[in-house]
Amino acid sequence: MTGFKNFVLRGNLVEIAVGLIMAVAFAAVISTFVAWLTDLLPDSASEIFSNVPNSFGAFLNAVVTFLLIGAVVYFFVVMPYTKAQEKFFPTEDAGTPADIALLEEIRDLLKTRGV
Repeated sequence: MTGFKNFVLRGNLVEIAVGLIMAVAFAAVISTFVAWLTDLLPDSASEIFSNVPNSFGAFLNAVVTFLLIGAVVYFFVVMPYTKAQEKFFPTEDAGTPADIALLEEIRDLLKTRGV
């Protein structure tokens, strides 16, 4: 079970899933926006003064859906994921990384020997 936990929390699996969900939701916004714009353009001169069906409502619906999906994903996926990642894999203390500290220690030992 710890292998699975490491796979989910250390990898970019959750970030990729969130990005895919948001991209699909945004694609719906773009497609309805394009449909709304194309509905505004007449196909011929006879349609200029006719009532062209307007899909602005579908565009607004897609925008609201995108915002709701974003809020749900943030509060139910991103926030718990971030808290679990901090709990199981805490960030390192600010300061000199271990490899740099080791190199500095070697340097200081070489200075004391006069090399």
